[in-house]
Amino acid sequence: MDFIHNLITHFSIADALDIAIIAFIIYSIIIFIKGTKAVYVIIGLFIGLIVLWISSIEDYELFVVNKIFRAFFVNLPFIIVVLFQAEIRKVLANLGRRPFFSKKTIYTQGMALEEVIKATVALANRKIGALIVIERDADISDYLDTGVKIDAEIDKDLIMSIFLPISPLHDGALAIQNDRISKVGCFLPLTLDPRFGQIYGTRHRAAIGLTEEIDAVVIVVSEERGTISVAVGGKITRDLDAIALRKVLQNLLLNKKILIRTKKKSEKDIFTKN
Repeated sequence: MDFIHNLITHFSIADALDIAIIAFIIYSIIIFIKGTKAVYVIIGLFIGLIVLWISSIEDYELFVVNKIFRAFFVNLPFIIVVLFQAEIRKVLANLGRRPFFSKKTIYTQGMALEEVIKATVALANRKIGALIVIERDADISDYLDTGVKIDAEIDKDLIMSIFLPISPLHDGALAIQNDRISKVGCFLPLTLDPRFGQIYGTRHRAAIGLTEEIDAVVIVVSEERGTISVAVGGKITRDLDAIALRKVLQNLLLNKKILIRTKKKSEKDIFTKN
């Protein structure tokens, strides 16, 4: 009680500002690494700390392990800078650009999503191949370097015109970020999983490959069969009609409590490997 009393009585505006700055930094880091492979790096570091702690206990006498892990964590700041120099530069460049509260409402996001669904179904009916990437929590900009920037509102006719065979950009992917079409003609990394090599074409393997790397939703329209598929988390669901596509995308991208009255399902329930 004395400690709490002293803490309250000596708490100042400078202390509050100090806490707020640290909280903002931690929050920014969490938002940045969410949905990326950096999460696994953080988990690995925690496991390393546990091993270091265990090896420090005298009863175990793990002398060599302790020396190796201790040397690793002493040089950890330099290792982080080397491994994540591009990400650190990106965070510093974008510092302050992300608002605390999004100006987009669930309604406007739903309207934009409807345009995507209408365009996807129309392309499928005409057997026009398409690849649409929708950003979620993680920033996918690093995977869009090959694309052409357009920064346009999401519109059914615009999406269809981009994927028409006469368009020079129809072979690449269309990327949607912050409820806008950010880039077109993007080439995505193909999955290296040999199981998908003989089953899927280039578009489907690109959709799986991107979602293996980062948290995103990718819609694929098959040029040969005119079918619609959705990939997320390295898994893909095929042969979706308009109703099923809308339900899947709403579950993955929009507020479930407002837009979906059906039973709540997790991504593991929705997606299975075919």
